[in-house]
This record gives sequence, structure tokens and C-alpha cells, in this order.
Amino acid sequence: MTDPADDRDHSFSEGEGFDDSYDEFDLDPPELGVDPAKVDPVDSRVVTDTLDQHNVDTDVVDASELVDVGLNYMQINRYEQATEAFERAANFAEDDRVEQEAWVDKGVAHAELEEYDEAIGAHREALRIDDESEHAATAETNLAYALWEFGETAQALEHAERAVEIDERFAEGWFNRAFFLSERGLAEEALHCIDNAIRLGLRNAKVLEEKAEILEELGEYDEAEQIAEEANEMLEQAEQQVMEDRMDGRGQAGGAGGAGGLEEPGRPFEGEEGGIMDPGRRTGEETPEHDREFELE
Repeated sequence: MTDPADDRDHSFSEGEGFDDSYDEFDLDPPELGVDPAKVDPVDSRVVTDTLDQHNVDTDVVDASELVDVGLNYMQINRYEQATEAFERAANFAEDDRVEQEAWVDKGVAHAELEEYDEAIGAHREALRIDDESEHAATAETNLAYALWEFGETAQALEHAERAVEIDERFAEGWFNRAFFLSERGLAEEALHCIDNAIRLGLRNAKVLEEKAEILEELGEYDEAEQIAEEANEMLEQAEQQVMEDRMDGRGQAGGAGGAGGLEEPGRPFEGEEGGIMDPGRRTGEETPEHDREFELE
């Protein structure tokens, strides 16, 4: 049994305390320096783990390169990560053009995930920034596509028409306008629009199939049959090319809807920024020289 504590004084060390600002014990997070050029697009955690707006100074983030990170995600079908990258690019962008491009690309990524409500919001945000810029026609076309998928067909036609008003040489915009007009039974107007798209260089199986259907609606059965046969030949050639690529081990990963893959008939095109190659999508390439000189109908 121990004796109760006695009343003897105990001498404690008084010391000299701690100096101010011990970095090793500072609970505040250090400022995070990030080089977006070194971001690995395969690492799905890198965007959310390192590009936190609360920790990163805007000056150390290149929004354009972050857009490229999102495009790399798109090319490997990592659409969720792409939406995160594009949103952060838009938040960090100091240039309106880069911010608008990021919102357009974010909308495309959401559409690939069939998140059409989010896609609509992204494209509207892009148009809020500038509804007359070089990206505005693509944003309008993307918005029309998302609205159509969302069931808002009347609004879809309005935005498809707005796209070609902004850029009359936007072939995909003319095709989408033709598609929506045809859906509403306005075949004659639709034919003029799809012919404009073809004159501007947009000639593939999907476009020709749509034109054949419009011609049938107008009673032009012989021409419709001829166009449909040409579309079938294109599809067969595309299928053959896919098979050859697979056998050669050169099959491409389908970026943003299957780059290099077959087209799905009976749907409007979704325009796109960033240069992701896909049939019928806007890539920023020049219209072929022989298609430039003509009067749009």
C-alpha cells in the first residue's frame, strides 16, 4: 500500500518555450505548385487531388493545358474525369476564349455520359460568355443536340438555326438544322440545308442516309435509292477498315463517341471543340478548297 502523496513541492522545468513559426508543425497546407504539362491523363486522381482551387494560385495553372488534359481523358473514354478537368479549366481561365472552350468541351463530355441536363447547362454557360465568338456556333450546335436528346425538340431547332446564323460555313450546323426540320415534316427546307452541309464538305454515310430519307419524303424515290446505295457502300468500306485495323492491331480507342468508328444513323451531330477526330464533328480544319466557292441556298 502506497503512502498518500506528500506535500513536498515538485520542481517543474520552466524552460524558455517555443519560438514562433515552426514550419514543421504548421497546420496550414503549403502552397501547391503544379505543372499541368506533367499531368498524366491516365491518373484519374491527379486533377482532384492536386488542382484544388483553395490550394492553388491561379497564376501557376495554365488553363489551356488543363483543357488538353480533359481532351486526353476524352480520347481514352474517361468522360467523368474529363468533365472535372474542363470545369477546373473554366474556373482557372483568365481568358474568356479559353473559358468558353472549356465549357463547350465539358458539355460534350456530359453528353457522352448521357447527362444531357448537365450538357445543356454547360453549353448555356459557354454562350453566356459570348454568343458571337468562334466557339458560339459549336456551342449552339451542341446545345441543340443535348436539347434534342433531352426531349426539347422545338428548342433544338431554334439553336440549330442560330448556329448557322453565327457561322454559315458550319457544315455540321447545316446538317443538324436539316435533321430537325425533317423531324418536323419540313422536308423541302431540310433538303436545302443538307445540300449546304454536303457542299461544305460534310459527306459521309450518316449524311447521305439522312438525305435519302428526306428525298423519300419528297417522293424523289429514284434519287433516294441512288443516295442510299452510296451510303451503304461507305458503311461497308468503314466496316472493312475497322476489321483491317483490328487485325493489324491498329484499332483506335473511341474518343468522344468512337473516333474512327461507325456512325449511328437517325441522330443529329454533336459538334465539338478541341480537335478530337470523329466523323461529322467540328475539328477546326479548313474546308477543302473546291468546296469554298458556292452560294449557300
